[in-house]
Amino acid sequence: MKIAVSGKGGVGKTTLSAFLVKWFAGQGNTVLAIDADPDANLGHGLGIKDASNIVPIAKMKELVAERTGSVPGSFGGFFKLNPQVDDLPEKLAVPSGERIRLMVMGGVKKGGTGCVCPESVLLKNLVQHLILRRDEIVVMDMEAGIEHLGRGTSKAVNCLIIVVEPGRRSIETALRIKDLGLDIGLTNIGLVGNKIRGEKDREFLTRSLPDYRFLGFIPYDDQLIEADLKGIFPEDLKEETRASLEEIAENLQKIRTVAAS
Repeated sequence: MKIAVSGKGGVGKTTLSAFLVKWFAGQGNTVLAIDADPDANLGHGLGIKDASNIVPIAKMKELVAERTGSVPGSFGGFFKLNPQVDDLPEKLAVPSGERIRLMVMGGVKKGGTGCVCPESVLLKNLVQHLILRRDEIVVMDMEAGIEHLGRGTSKAVNCLIIVVEPGRRSIETALRIKDLGLDIGLTNIGLVGNKIRGEKDREFLTRSLPDYRFLGFIPYDDQLIEADLKGIFPEDLKEETRASLEEIAENLQKIRTVAAS
């Protein structure tokens, strides 16, 4: 099962990602959690002590140079487009409780979007390996985009989840992410509505996004929102909130079962 979670900043995608990682691990699965958001918070959400001290792979200059044959800190020139990455999960993944490991990708800021530089090449090859070659469940917490994914990996992603809240900007971001996904062949796209205050919010989202499949709706919960702002995961959830998150996980489990059959 390979899952990518995206959405506008602050909508709660990291909290959802952390819950899914914990839930699938609780079902007895080995889970690889991938923090592919430049503003990395998934480690905190998983309860890793000193998670902010984990160096993102994109910033490991010596590793990038070694694997791509580039000069550390340089831009342009010649470098390998197919670097070795198959050993990196064992070397770089940080344990986070039983059956869970975390890898922090980081972002590539220089060169603008679509940068073809050693860092981006290494990250994309690593993501391709994780999605196509590994047997673990992979949950990727991404920024409001899908820069680490490509055409070679899109068909192996079981579901791209877009987290959306009741609001025009969040909806516009969801539409943009869907278009980006379709451009690379991602067709299995599901939505999660978050910060739902009542039936009106739910109807607003389903009416504004009629062509989407919703995996579930998470109620407005001050505890959950505060935790997301702090980059942590609240262990004591309201019963309604936990039930909604479990419903989303179970719907994903159904997708996994269908894919395996």
